[in-house]
Amino acid sequence: MEDTGLGIHKNIKLSKQPPRLKSRKEQISEEVAKLLELKASLPDEGQKKFVLKTPKGTRDFNPYQMSIREGAFTKIIAAFKRHGAETIDTPVFELKETLTGKYGEDSKLIYDLADQGGELLSLRYDLTVPFARYLAMNKINNIKRYHIAKVYRRDNPAMTRGRYREFYQCDFDIAGQFDPMIPDAECVKIVAEILESLELGDYVVKVNDRKILDGMFAACGVPEDKFRSICSAVDKLDKTFWSDVRAEMIDEKGLDPVAADKIGKYVELKGGLDLVDKLLQDENLMKESSAKQGLEDMKLLLKYCELFGVLDKVSFDLSLARGLDYYTGVIYEAVLLGFSHTPGSESEETIGVGSVAGGGRYDKLVGMFDPKNKVVPCVGVSIGIERIFSILEARAMASEKKGRTTSTEVYVISAQKNMLEHRLQLCKELWDSDIKTEQSYKKNPKMLDQFQACENNGIPLAVIIGDSEIKNNVVKLRIIETRAEREVPRSEMIEEIRKELANL
Repeated sequence: MEDTGLGIHKNIKLSKQPPRLKSRKEQISEEVAKLLELKASLPDEGQKKFVLKTPKGTRDFNPYQMSIREGAFTKIIAAFKRHGAETIDTPVFELKETLTGKYGEDSKLIYDLADQGGELLSLRYDLTVPFARYLAMNKINNIKRYHIAKVYRRDNPAMTRGRYREFYQCDFDIAGQFDPMIPDAECVKIVAEILESLELGDYVVKVNDRKILDGMFAACGVPEDKFRSICSAVDKLDKTFWSDVRAEMIDEKGLDPVAADKIGKYVELKGGLDLVDKLLQDENLMKESSAKQGLEDMKLLLKYCELFGVLDKVSFDLSLARGLDYYTGVIYEAVLLGFSHTPGSESEETIGVGSVAGGGRYDKLVGMFDPKNKVVPCVGVSIGIERIFSILEARAMASEKKGRTTSTEVYVISAQKNMLEHRLQLCKELWDSDIKTEQSYKKNPKMLDQFQACENNGIPLAVIIGDSEIKNNVVKLRIIETRAEREVPRSEMIEEIRKELANL
């Protein structure tokens, strides 16, 4: 063992030096580097920017819009009930096969849902086909029903015209074996009642008959297998010019130009009983039994409409076709004259609302769901409520008078502090007496703020409670609009409030 002279032997191994401790600054730097590395591995927030919006063709409704809708629904339901209808509901989606083949060319607008466990489903396109399925499934032969619910169409929306992908329909239908045209005429009468009650201005209810159309097509030389496709083309006459419809018939549907020109002369015709009589003299048309039967039915329908007092609002219009495949007899469509569509306009978004109701007879639809093909004759009408809402909302926005969004009748006001318990007791009494009542949710609200709440929300009456009122066992009753106040004994409060509300 060699001695170095320093007291340390060369062959003795020195112990390992302990690692240098990192400074706090270095530790922080390392942790920050790790966090930055982790952040870099996350997806870029800019790439996945979330946009808050409703899907195309849908919209939200604020309280003011909802108050307008509720008012319209109330009037529509009142008309349905006045005619003895009861209501039902059906699922928002149906088996796909239930809806397939019922809507002709419009079938492409049906929303199909992803397979959710063995059943192919679609969102309902209207309320008529689910109603027919309901009748067949429950073996119902006779019912007068109304149904208000949302339906879905994969359409190109025109929001300002009241066309959406999700929208309400209000349907009224009469199912059962009855004498000709009596329920059909009642449907026309109901449409007139609803449009009058909503005060939408002047309107016309166009009427026609699928049997007349089929007879007309046959008389004009249209092959029977093209009836439905030609009918779908004619249905576009309220949206475009005859020249465009004629081109579609010839170029797309393969119709003989001579037959198309003959159809063109018929679809120009509109009138009343005089037109029915004129067409009954048309030798070419009278060769077709369906046309003859349809015209006899139309004569009867117009006669009943006259007895119902709505004939002046009805127009027999040979251009009315309604493209849905399930119609078998009378068809009708209500159009607001002040909002008629202008064919060929460059921007559909600027065009007013036109058709606001439509329907007709569909005698064979229920049989399509019945194993024995049992026939349950049906006739009905659907109110185009979204288009009506568009008009009512526009009118409300233009009006200087602000509509109410609540139905509150009384606001309970405290005149001093520490009145919360007394206010709560008053609210209970009023609610228990079925009087619509509100109060401030603050323990000691300012009196001015409470009066302001009444003004802002259009609440007609206020009940004021304070120390003097408690001492004398009275309340102050204030009419908000006139600011007139009077004391009312507590025992007579409910009766006096009801009197004031009746007067208001």
